Amino acid sequence: MITVSDVSLNFSGQNLFQHVDLKFTPGNCYGVIGANGAGKSTFLRILSGDLEPSSGEVIIDKGTRMSVLKQDHFAYDEFTALDTIIQGNMRLYEIMKQKDALYAKEDFTEEDGVLASELEAEFAELNGWDAETDAGRLIQGLGLDLSLLEQPMKNLPDKDKVKILLAQALFGEPDIILLDEPTNHLDLASVAWLEEFLISYVGTVIVVSHDRHFLNNVCTHIVDVDYTQIKIYVGNYDFWYESSQLMQRMIRDQSKKREDKIKELQSFIERFSANKSKSRQATARKKLLEKLSVEEMPASSRRYPFVSFQMDREAGKDILLIEDLCYAVDGVQVLDHVSIRVEKGDKIAVVGQNEVGITALFRILAGEIEPDSGRFKWGGTTSFSYFPKDNNAYFDQSDKNIIQWLQQYSTDDTETYLRGFLGKMLFSGDDVFKPVKVLSGGEKVRCMLSRMMMFGSNVLMLDQPTNHLDLESITAVNNGLIDFKGNVLFSSYDHQFVQTVADRIIQFNMDGTILDKRMTYDEFLEFKAEKGITE
Repeated sequence: MITVSDVSLNFSGQNLFQHVDLKFTPGNCYGVIGANGAGKSTFLRILSGDLEPSSGEVIIDKGTRMSVLKQDHFAYDEFTALDTIIQGNMRLYEIMKQKDALYAKEDFTEEDGVLASELEAEFAELNGWDAETDAGRLIQGLGLDLSLLEQPMKNLPDKDKVKILLAQALFGEPDIILLDEPTNHLDLASVAWLEEFLISYVGTVIVVSHDRHFLNNVCTHIVDVDYTQIKIYVGNYDFWYESSQLMQRMIRDQSKKREDKIKELQSFIERFSANKSKSRQATARKKLLEKLSVEEMPASSRRYPFVSFQMDREAGKDILLIEDLCYAVDGVQVLDHVSIRVEKGDKIAVVGQNEVGITALFRILAGEIEPDSGRFKWGGTTSFSYFPKDNNAYFDQSDKNIIQWLQQYSTDDTETYLRGFLGKMLFSGDDVFKPVKVLSGGEKVRCMLSRMMMFGSNVLMLDQPTNHLDLESITAVNNGLIDFKGNVLFSSYDHQFVQTVADRIIQFNMDGTILDKRMTYDEFLEFKAEKGITE
C-alpha cells in the first residue's frame, strides 16, 4: 500500500498541488488524469521517490518492491535487451552479476563457495531460473521477436526500446507498478496485450494516460489532478467524465432541490453499475460503485475546448478518387498501387503500422508532395482542411503572436472575430498575444484546430490530431468530428476516437497495400481476428 500524507509541491513560489492525502491499495488500478502541466508526471516522480515533496511524505509498506516505467530511451544503451529487462528487478540482476563474477574467479575459495550458496538460494527465491523465459514472454506479448533479447539496446530503434523499457517495468511481479504514458508508440495489438496483463495483475498499478479506451478497460479508480488538488474517485474514465459533467450541471443549477439532485445522481450510479463487461476490473468497479455515495461523486472544475466544424456548403456526390497511387521512401515502397473511392459522408480511419505510408498519402492529397505514379482527383464541389502530423513548419519561422498568426488565414481580420475562434480553444485575455514560437505542442494543436474551424471546409483530413492533447481536448475533438456532417479522413492510435468517429476502416500494411472495410473499428478488429490477420 502507498499512503500519501499531507503532500505539497511548490515551484518558484507557486503550489503545483497542496495538502494531498491519498491511499493506493493492492488489487486496484489508478488512472491519473489532468490537464497538460497540472503535475501528473511530477506526482508519479514523488510516489517513486525520484522527487522530494515540499512538505508531507509518501509511506510505502516495508518490503514492497516498486517498478517504474523509465522515460530515458538511451539510459541502457550499453546493455543487452535481456539485461535491461531483468534490471526491472535490480536485486535479481545484481545477484546474477555477482554469481558470474564469483564463478569466473580462478582462485575460488571456501568463503566464495559459502557466498555462492547464499546467492543461489536467493536467486531461486526470486525466480531467477525463469528470468529469461519471463522476459521472452513479455516482449512476445508486446509484439517483439525473441531474437531481440541478445541485441544491444543501442542497436534497437526507438519504438522497440519503448517496448523493452515497458517489459522492464512489468518484469518480476513487482508489488507496485508506476506507468507514465505506457501506450505511447505502442501498436494496438500491444496495447490490448498490456490491458490484459494489467487486468489480471494483483498488485497496485498507478498509470498516467491520455488513452480513454485504455483507462476504461483497466482502471478501478481515477486520480484527478485539478487546480492544486488531487482526489481519488471510484470508477473508470467514462464514469468519472459523465458523473463530473452531471455534477457540474447540478452545482450550476442552485435552485434545484437537493433531494432531486441526489435522486438523479443515485439513478446515474445505478445505471452505470449495471454496465456489463467481461473483465475482472469491471467486476471490481461494479462492487465499488454499488457502495458509492453522492458526496463521493467528482465535481471537477476542468475546462473543455469547444470544437465545431461547420461547412460553408455541402459537397456533391463526387468526393475523392484515388487510382493506382505509388510512393517510395528511401527505396521502400510505402504506397503500392493504392486505389480508394471516398463516398459522400464517409468518415474513414486510416490505421496500421505503416505510419510513413499513411502520412505520405495525406501529404499527397494535400498537394505537399507528388506521388511516384498513379493519380487522384477531388470532386468539383469539395473543399478540404488539412491537419498535418508535424505542424512545426507553421510556427517555427513566425514572429507573430497567436492572434496575428490566425489573422493570416482569415478573411475577417477583426480581433473580435478571431478571439471568437481562439476562445473556443481556451485562448482568452492576454493569452492571444503569446508568441507562437514558444507555444507548447498542445497549444500548437489548438491553434491548428482554430485555423481549420475557420475554413468552413466540407472535407477534413487529420493525421494524428490527438498527439500532444490532454484528455479534455481529445474529448472535444472527438465530439467535434462525430457531429461534423461532411467527410473525414483521419489517422489515430486512440481506440475510442477511431471507434466513435469512423464508419469505414482502411488499414495500411507494411508492404504498401491496404485493407479496406466499411465497418466500425471494433467490427474491423473482430474481422481480422476471425481471418487470422495479424498485421
